[in-house]
Amino acid sequence: MRIAVLKKDNCRSKKCGTECLRFCPPVRTGDETIVIGENGKPVISEELCVGCGICIKKCPFGAITIVSLPEELEQPTHRYGVNSYALYGLPIPRSGRVTGILGPNGIGKTTLINILTGETKPNFGRENVSEEDVLEYYSGTDVHDYLKNVYDGKLRTASKPQYVDLIPRAYTGKVIDLIEKADERGIRSTLFDRLELDNVEEREVRHLSGGELQRLAIAATIARDVDFYFFDELTPYLDIYQRVNVAHLIRELAKRKTVLVVEHDLAILDLLADVVHIAYGEPGTYGVITNPKAVRVGINEYLTGYLKEENVRIRGESIKFELHAPRFDIDTRTLAHVEHLKKSYNSFKFEAAGGDLTKGVIGVMGANGTGKTTFVKLLAGVIKPDEGSVDVEVKTSYKPQYLTRNENTDESVGSFLKSVTDFYDSSYYRTEILRPLQLERMLDRPLETLSGGELQRVAIAACLSRNADLFMLDEPSAHLDVEQRALATSLIRRFTENKKVGTLLVDHDIYMIDLASERLMVFTGKPGENGKAEGPFDMHTGMNRFLKHIGITFRRDEDSHRPRVNKTGSKLDRKQRDEGEYYYPEQ
Repeated sequence: MRIAVLKKDNCRSKKCGTECLRFCPPVRTGDETIVIGENGKPVISEELCVGCGICIKKCPFGAITIVSLPEELEQPTHRYGVNSYALYGLPIPRSGRVTGILGPNGIGKTTLINILTGETKPNFGRENVSEEDVLEYYSGTDVHDYLKNVYDGKLRTASKPQYVDLIPRAYTGKVIDLIEKADERGIRSTLFDRLELDNVEEREVRHLSGGELQRLAIAATIARDVDFYFFDELTPYLDIYQRVNVAHLIRELAKRKTVLVVEHDLAILDLLADVVHIAYGEPGTYGVITNPKAVRVGINEYLTGYLKEENVRIRGESIKFELHAPRFDIDTRTLAHVEHLKKSYNSFKFEAAGGDLTKGVIGVMGANGTGKTTFVKLLAGVIKPDEGSVDVEVKTSYKPQYLTRNENTDESVGSFLKSVTDFYDSSYYRTEILRPLQLERMLDRPLETLSGGELQRVAIAACLSRNADLFMLDEPSAHLDVEQRALATSLIRRFTENKKVGTLLVDHDIYMIDLASERLMVFTGKPGENGKAEGPFDMHTGMNRFLKHIGITFRRDEDSHRPRVNKTGSKLDRKQRDEGEYYYPEQ
């Protein structure tokens, strides 16, 4: 069975002369495998298609995808029409537990959430499907009982959006006013205390940072008195302490409610979820939702790229973690010499101990509000220190934490990157930058149309494309899925090593820091009031200092060696605390 998908926004049939139609072998023998529809765009017959792939290669805009599906995928749960995306399977939401969804972006989570909230009826690839047809199809299953309550109006839902940076566009006003409107449970003061929002309650929403917007969105969702809660990416812009705190808060909510979470920080998903559904397929083409799996089993299978129960390989290579932090052959040339720095704002003071930054990947970790972005901006020359100096002997390239779109231009991804580097047209650039970041099919798209994750990948590419010796990436993992994070991490490591440059990697994702970094800078202090930068240290020393400060211990998974958060008060947690080993002991 084949599925053929035409990305209509990419297709420019008038410009290309419908080369897919001209070169299709069955069409040239007289079959109507491809015809031109009423809208002037091609329509591909999945029944007649022989799967030769010629139309895919001939399409100059990358608009066609043809995939051979596993035999067991006979009828989709939902399809958006001829040559459109198809979803197979549904998660089984149950009260009293947190259900996780683990999979790449574009695999269908918006579709499944619309189905679960009743906004979309699953059509099973047919037309004119009624609610009665849906309930009959799922008769005798948990999905039937759930959807019946949705259709009868007996089940209310609340959703936290993925891109919290768009909230100020939808709401103008103060934080406290927004929460009071959403607070159907009368728990505003508790949420403000648990999510540390007390100090911003009188602030305008448009003036909030990314982390504050994320916590505000979580608070507004939990404050609703509904039956089903959906959280789309909890962790972007939150530090590790805040991520663990939010995980505990949602687990408390799930004791009496139904909770579904889509999350790409595997350490937090491991801590948060009771079961996970793996979502796999071809992003934008089709998605398959597996039956629920135990969290540890599901995450490990996802990392290896092979689902045992389904007997399906979802990735060619596994994502591997090393027992020791990566080691590169690095020369000792100093890229930047930092004298003791001090920088003060109205209510915040920052200082950094003096030292040298040399080649290699240096991870940067610390609680939000302790000066990580300030330090990066000082190095980049974006701001000037009050005391001390930054003797940067080489060129720097900086990717900021918060990305913005210029809505007044229709500049494409390709033209933007071409303006950044002279190597845009080289095979090296396509192989080493565009392909790992999955940008090749996006080059003709206007920047203003990109999603948060797509914009993030373009920003990473732009940063690494500049002629520099010290590269600084501020939270590159935000809005990237697990596979995209792994690809970006490998790219950063390989780029740093091959180019013999230095990279400062500022992020809260333990997986990304663990995979990429050989040394670590630690930021401590009281968030929002003062911060201090220390290091760089070796990975074990640095992580131990940082995790001890925020009171969290980590261990490695026995099979995959991935980082896992120890449950507070567990036997292993107490043992590591007693031994002073907050970061898993070196093996």
